Amino acid sequence: MQIIPLFPLNIVLFPGGPLPLRIFETRYLDMVRNCMRNSTGFGVVLIRSGAEVGSAETYDVGTMAKIVDFHQLQDGLLGLSCVGEERFRVHSRRSQADGLNIGEVEPLPPESPVPVPERHLALAELLQSVLPQLGESYTGINMHLDDAVWVSHRLAEILPMTPADKQHCLELTDPLRRLDVLAPLVRLAEDADRPDA
Repeated sequence: MQIIPLFPLNIVLFPGGPLPLRIFETRYLDMVRNCMRNSTGFGVVLIRSGAEVGSAETYDVGTMAKIVDFHQLQDGLLGLSCVGEERFRVHSRRSQADGLNIGEVEPLPPESPVPVPERHLALAELLQSVLPQLGESYTGINMHLDDAVWVSHRLAEILPMTPADKQHCLELTDPLRRLDVLAPLVRLAEDADRPDA
């Protein structure tokens, strides 16, 4: 078990995925300062109900975020560039006096690389063409298009799904099952983009 700060958000962070953040609340500025000082990360958990400010109820499975860069934004706020690392399960949580959420978490084992099966090769090809068009977060990203874990995580984070559906994909432990879930959604998205004949 580990004790980590928890950051409730309205997004799902996947292992290996980018997470740009704007930080302005004191409790999170202090959290970032401590993470930088101790070379540690923080846990990102999806909000199930409630608001980011206040007492949000969150899902139990989240992803560790590692801070890879920071800068001051034009509006004076702190901008962070983070990347997802291992998943974890929250066993207990409490709130500090400053409002920061702290969780006792169990790291979940990483998924072992699995070749993308032939039936899903088109999904890897789609990622290869789409990711470079998605802006700064994916610029220069190392692509692992032959790994079903990597492909399924990238698809789950970029497809237009509800946060709850993305959370379901995060909680799946079989990357081939995750690809099976995502493949029909890719076809739906492609059909929606296709002009009427």
